[in-house]
Formats: sequence, C-alpha cells, structure tokens
Amino acid sequence: MQDFLWSNDGEIIKRLQNKIEQLKLEANSKATFLIDKSGQMVASSGDSNEFDATSLAALVAGNVAATDGIAKLLGEKEFSVLFHEGENEHLNITLVDGKLILVVLFDDSTSLGLVRLKMKKYVKIIADILNESSPNNSIHQDIFSDITDEDIEKMFRKGS
Repeated sequence: MQDFLWSNDGEIIKRLQNKIEQLKLEANSKATFLIDKSGQMVASSGDSNEFDATSLAALVAGNVAATDGIAKLLGEKEFSVLFHEGENEHLNITLVDGKLILVVLFDDSTSLGLVRLKMKKYVKIIADILNESSPNNSIHQDIFSDITDEDIEKMFRKGS
C-alpha cells in the first residue's frame, strides 16, 4: 500500500486507530483490526494475547486474496464481506474501499447483526478518511505538475 499517502502519515494512522478503537467498543467485540491487502497491520484494538496478531493479519489477507480469486472465477467483482463462525470465536471481514481489510473478532457476548451494523458504519468513516488523503485530493500537489513534455525533451537533448 506504499502508493497511498496515508500509509506514511502519522496523523491519518492516529485517526484510523481511533476509529478502530471506537468500533471495538460499539460492537462489543474482543478485537478489531485494520489490515492492508498485503497483510500488514495498519491499526488494531483489543486483547490479542491469545493469538499472534501478525499471523492473523497475514492469513486474513491471504483469505481475502483467495476469495477474490473465487469471485473472479464466478464472474463477480468481489465478495466484500466474509464471515467465519467458530465454536467460541467468530470473524467478520469487510473490504474498505478496495484498499484495506476491516476485521472484527467477537464471541457470543455480542451478535453478528450488531457487528455487521457497526462495521457498515465504520467502513464508510474509514473510507472517508482514506479518500480525504488520496493523491487525487486537491490538498495534495504533484511535485512534477509544472514539468511539461518540452522540459523533459530538453533534459535529454544532446548539447543541452
């Protein structure tokens, strides 16, 4: 996700972290994670002492990639929501604007309906944060915008 300006912006990471923490509280979940598609943890909230969060992030990203392959095979653009139900633990996984993966780990102390409702709310909030920071946003200027094709030609001409 190196091509997104937010990935190196501490202020945006703080905002994303704050939203992940709010989601955890509102959904009454055990943990929440925001992961990029390569499996790198962007933000997390909750107790992950029971498992390796880094491995979970990588495996979830692999799961999303595999599911993308299935979607393409079936002629779908994507399957944007994945749900894994265990005996004690459950995972709800949602894509955020095609850029990030939002994961909520929960147990029977909360309901899937509440988790999905809150995830839907926070997917929009997180997408808005990402879009505010996108390179297409007028706040960010391209440092090469003043260079013309003629300037480039001049740089490579002999004798210049």
